[in-house]
Formats: sequence, structure tokens, C-alpha cells
Amino acid sequence: MTERVPVRTDVKNVSPRRSRLVGVVTALLLFAAPVPAAGVSGAAGAAGGVRAAGSATPVTVPALSDWTPEAGHYAYERGARLVADGKAERRVADTLAEDLRAAGHGTVPVVSAGARTGDIVVDIAPSRTALGREGYELRAGKRLSVTGATETGAFYGTRTVLQLLAQGDRLPAGRTVDVPQYEERGVGVCACYIHITPDWLENLVRDMAYNKLNQLLLELKVKSDAHPEANTWGYYTKDEIRRLVALGEKYHVTIIPEINSPGHMDPWIENRPDLQLTDSDGNKQPSRLDITRPEAFAYYTGLMDEYAEVFKADSWHMGADEYMLGSDFDKYPQVLEYARARYGANATPQDAFIDFVNRVHSYAAGKGRKLRIWNDGLTGANTVPVTAGTTVEHWLNVATKPSQLRAQGYPLMNAAYALYLVRGGFHSDTKGLYDQRWDPRSFEGEKLASREGITGAKISLWPDNGRGETENEVAEDTDPALRHVAQATWGSPHPDATYAQFTARAAAVGHAPGRRDLTRVPVANGTYTFRAGTKAVTAEVERTPDGYVTLQTASGCLEVRGGRLTLNVPLQPGAVVSEQACDATNTLQRWQLAPARGGGYRLVNAITQMAVHVTDDGQLAQFPPDQQGPAVWRLTAA
Repeated sequence: MTERVPVRTDVKNVSPRRSRLVGVVTALLLFAAPVPAAGVSGAAGAAGGVRAAGSATPVTVPALSDWTPEAGHYAYERGARLVADGKAERRVADTLAEDLRAAGHGTVPVVSAGARTGDIVVDIAPSRTALGREGYELRAGKRLSVTGATETGAFYGTRTVLQLLAQGDRLPAGRTVDVPQYEERGVGVCACYIHITPDWLENLVRDMAYNKLNQLLLELKVKSDAHPEANTWGYYTKDEIRRLVALGEKYHVTIIPEINSPGHMDPWIENRPDLQLTDSDGNKQPSRLDITRPEAFAYYTGLMDEYAEVFKADSWHMGADEYMLGSDFDKYPQVLEYARARYGANATPQDAFIDFVNRVHSYAAGKGRKLRIWNDGLTGANTVPVTAGTTVEHWLNVATKPSQLRAQGYPLMNAAYALYLVRGGFHSDTKGLYDQRWDPRSFEGEKLASREGITGAKISLWPDNGRGETENEVAEDTDPALRHVAQATWGSPHPDATYAQFTARAAAVGHAPGRRDLTRVPVANGTYTFRAGTKAVTAEVERTPDGYVTLQTASGCLEVRGGRLTLNVPLQPGAVVSEQACDATNTLQRWQLAPARGGGYRLVNAITQMAVHVTDDGQLAQFPPDQQGPAVWRLTAA
């Protein structure tokens, strides 16, 4: 087992949050008995021939587990309308109409009454309590009707409609009642050091909703008005977050923010030595918040308040993992002193840590928010319990087991390391998990007999080697895992006899309408002269397999180089862009041609997501897009 710890030379190499123990994925126990395939069978399924015919269950992700075929079919034709009587129904229908148009099904009007043959009817019936908060009934015949007990349930029914219409305009007649098994079905993304573009995150939200996932955890930095000293690159503007949260609300994806604490705080306190924990040798620790200082708690809760300006979720994730990664409490005697002063002579340093967690819990509760934490800080070395009601997201096998946490009454989410995707590192073995019939009861180190007390499960994306993969490569790698966790949290973990048939199912329904193609390059391969003001660069433009371009001049390929490294990436504003030996595997030599207002393009690095600026002396350097106005390049083909 290899623990990943910070390495420092003349650069800054930090762990985004986890040691993540690459290669130590707990052996997962098998689920009970195989489940019959639903709509995908034999070689046709493996080859992608998954369109339902006759009495076969229509193909969706997650798979329908309760389909009753009937005689006839539904035909989606020109002239179809959406019928929605009520404000909530109208919201669902308006979103469906927009998605139908984006999917190439034309403009479909929304009317309030008078359903006729060929129409799609959206209905919300609160009396249908058996459907729960997210379930729905779908009926296909002369008309297509979706009924939910809530707006969310009706919305998920429309996702099934979109998936079915993605495979053709004629649907077999029948009926299904489709209800999720788990309340929380999610994805976690650490955009905590390496900036991930808003366009990428918006695509993720759309695909999550399309596959009926409902929770997105985002560990990221919002550019602070109160603490400008913390605004090192990697941040998002408040307007960017507002737009993303609004999209999440529209698509019924709850976006939960995280600022990890009291460990991994360096994105926030690297320029605040007064808040850093000091070891017994007098060394400041930029990644560790000093939990013994009132000023540190006030600083953290102030950030929570600032995030509340843009995030609307009723939950707050404080991380609470790996506080002593690469060290131990013995080097910080003040922590034990604090614990004993507060809890008595038998207190432990871990009690001071739990005290900080509980104070954050109390603060969050006072603002109407529920607290979530990672499990690895719950080592059992504490005498003070974590406050009841704290949701524990379990990712690592430690002394306190999932069964103990559940017995103590804590809501428990499965965020297993087996579900991780790490840039340039460990990738979840989705096929292996599918073949083993993995479900959210299978935690690292323990499988529980029932799903009682388990809120659900999620996949998690981490940037440990920031240059290891581009965003577009991450999107491709993530898709199978996203479909799998959607299936395992909504319904049966094994709807098809083979993994090939399950992936054929995913291919049949495709991606969400409105999803942007971020691999599109706006110019053809060739030699161009790039001009920005008086600066001119002639380079051969060549598209990369992941949808970026390389720019090769007579002296080499343009690459961001120099300055301080974070997670193996030069994230320092002002780092130079220079010509280096061309290397097809070097992701820092990949660029986006981002269209600029008024014409021309901005050159944005695929990894750092900073744009090229021309300095006063004519050199090229990278800066965040809201600093040092990026150069706008006009291209002339040679």
C-alpha cells in the first residue's frame, strides 16, 4: 500500500484531499442471484442492437424493472404537443420541450388541456404516494403519459421519454412504475486545485439528470470578496456558480459545496500564516487550519456564509479528512492542550478535531444546513462523539466500520475508493464492479446485509496528477462509471447478463440533449499565422485525439512552463508560454481555441485553463481569464 503524501522541492506538490491508496480496492462481495436481462439480450445486445421490440422491455439507463407490455405502439409525429395543466407540470413540460428541440425532435408546443392522439401528457398527482418523491409512472399507447407524485418524479419520467425517443419515434405500448432504491445518487468532483471549465460541469449536470443522478458534490474555490488574499487561481466567479446552480435546479440536481477543513486548507490559507497550525519545531503548516484558534473558526464560517450567497443546497460538506496526513498529533502539543482544557484530563487530540467538526455542524444547522463529512477522521481515538445527524461519506476502510456508524444512527453514504477516478492514476474498474454485482451496501472493508440507513452512493473524480489527463479524456473515462452508479443506485445492479450488453444499453440512449461537444475544434488542421496586436506567431495547428490542438512553430510546440507547480501543473499566473520539444503525450502542449467576442480566438491551455497574454516586452504568458485581458488572436491560413 502506497500512501500519497506531499512532496516539496522548489515547487508546490500537494494532495488534493486524499492519500487514496492506489491499488487497494477492497474485494467486493457478490450480490445474491443474477437478475434477468431487461431489454438487452444475446449477441444483438453486445453488438449494440438494443432497440426493444414486441414485448421486450424498452431500453433505458437505469433499466426499467417493471414493464407491462400492451398491444399497439406510441408514435411520436409532427404535430405532437406537450399537455401540462398546472405550474409545476408546466415547468417540467417546458424543460422537456427545450430538450426535445435540442435532440432534433422539433419544436413542440406546450398546452394546458385537451390531450389527443400523439401527445405527451405530464401530470403530477400528490395522491400517488407509492411513487415517492422521485418515482413516476409511464404509459405508452395512443398517447404517452408521465405521472409523478411530485415535480421531481414527473421530471424523471421525462428523462425516460427522451431516452426512448433517442432510439426511434415508435415506442412499444405498455406501462411501467419506476421508483429509485436509494435517495442519494451522485458524483463528486474535486475542482479544488485544477480548474474545471463551467462548460464541462454543465455537461456533467445534464448527463447526471439524464441518467437520474441527483446529487453533485463540488469541492472548489469561489472567488472571495471578503478574502482577496485567498484568490489564487483555480477559483470560479460567483456568477459562474450562480449559473451552474440554476442549471442544477432546472435539472433536479442538488449541488452541494465543499471547503475541505481543517486539513487540505492550503488553497485558502497559504497566504494566511496566522491561521496555519504550527508544529513543535515552529514550522507553519499551510494545509492545516489551527483548530485551537477562534480566529480560524471565524474565518472558516465566514467562507461558509460567502458560499451561501451562490449555493442553495441545504447541505454543507466540510471534508474533515486527512488532517494529519503525513504527520501526527504528537507534533502539535497545543491540540492536546486545547482538548483537555475543553473536555477534561482524559481528552485526546482527536477530541479537538471532533470538537471542530461539531462546531461547524452547529453553525451549519443554525443556517438551515445539514453537515456532511468523510469517514477517515473517525478513527475511534476520540471520547467526544460526532453530533447526531451528520452524514458520513465512507471512502476508506478504517477502524470505525460502516456497521458501527449505522448502528450509531449516522446517515451513511457509500463513496468507496472502488468508485474513484483519479487523473493520471487509479480508475474505477467498472466492468469488474458490474460483474460482481456491486451495490451501495458494499463498502470498503465491509458489506452490509441491508440497505437500511444507507443514503446511496457516488463516484468521485480527483485531480491528483493534474496533467495526467485533459478534461475531455476525463469525460470519456467517467461515462461508464456514471452509468453504472446510476444503475446501481436506482435499480438492479445487474440488469443485463454481461457488461458488454450494459454498455450497449448506454450507447443506445446516448448523451443528454443540450450537451455541448467540447471536442470540436473550430479550424481545420494546417499552418496559420496568429496575430494579436503587433505580435505574430506562425504555427502548424493539429487536432489531438481528445479534441484540443497543438501549436508547432519552427522552434517547437507551445507549452506552459515555469513557476510553481501544484499537483504537477504550473498554475502560477504569469508562467511563460514557450516553444519546447514536441511531445504528443505532454498535455501542457494542448490548447483550446476559444472564440472571442467580436471574432478571433483566445488561446487557453487545456490543463491550466489560463489564457495566453502578450506581455509588454512581447513575451507570451498565462493569466486567469479575468486578469490581464487575454490576447485575441486573428488567424490567417498560410
